[in-house]
Amino acid sequence: MALVKVKPTSPGRRALVKVVNANLHKGKPVAALVEKQSKRAGRNNRGHITTRHQGGGHKHHYRIVDFVRDKDGIAAKVERLEYDPNRSASLALLCYADGERRYIIAPKGVTVGQEVINGAQAPIKAGNTLPLRNVPVGTTIHCVEMLPGKGAQIARSAGASVTLMAREGTYAQVRMRSGEVRKIHIDCRATIGEVSNEEHNLRHYGKAGAIRWQGIRPTVRGVAMNPVDHPHGGGEGRTGEAQPQVSPWNTLTKGYRTRKNKRTQTMIVSRRKK
Repeated sequence: MALVKVKPTSPGRRALVKVVNANLHKGKPVAALVEKQSKRAGRNNRGHITTRHQGGGHKHHYRIVDFVRDKDGIAAKVERLEYDPNRSASLALLCYADGERRYIIAPKGVTVGQEVINGAQAPIKAGNTLPLRNVPVGTTIHCVEMLPGKGAQIARSAGASVTLMAREGTYAQVRMRSGEVRKIHIDCRATIGEVSNEEHNLRHYGKAGAIRWQGIRPTVRGVAMNPVDHPHGGGEGRTGEAQPQVSPWNTLTKGYRTRKNKRTQTMIVSRRKK
């Protein structure tokens, strides 16, 4: 994986920085492991926009990823690494000994031809999935379940990982990159290592059109509007906001806590915001 700065042959390519991974598969995905994905453009079932600045974008299929990793005791070989347009991380195509193929989130350092295995008896090696009760304390893990058997929900994006801090009774404690420490049941599964494509955040799109390819529409600043259109609007010349950053409906958009799931607050040992 490397960062490539292209020749400035046009204004759009002058600032372009690409993340190039020569190991990725150049062909189509496995047909049996993709499904249709319709675009919603930020609208609900009534056609009303509920999420702004979405629309357009390139067409793509959804890759069915195995987040549960419940095929225990059967060795699988990494057949190839693939690009996934739906996420920042790369995918690894596993071919199990019984012939079944599944996609997983590609861990950092896993190569084509390497064997991975799931289950409590799996060795501590990048790409293997084990219950937290069998993972040594201090290990770096990713794709962590929050409920046993529900599938990975924590640390799935490019370069993400968490650290297993301790085990006490039926719960283990993991530390997130944000600094939050959380309790998770020891029967929940996790994959050893970090997620691949850690240089994803160093990519520079170079031009506005590349953002449109991602399905992101333009955003107009509130200070550029009139007072009738936005709380930040109006004023002579360039003016700052008279209040913190808000939406056109005068609700705060930054700097306040958005967590609404009070049901699992008891599982947080240490919050990221002191």
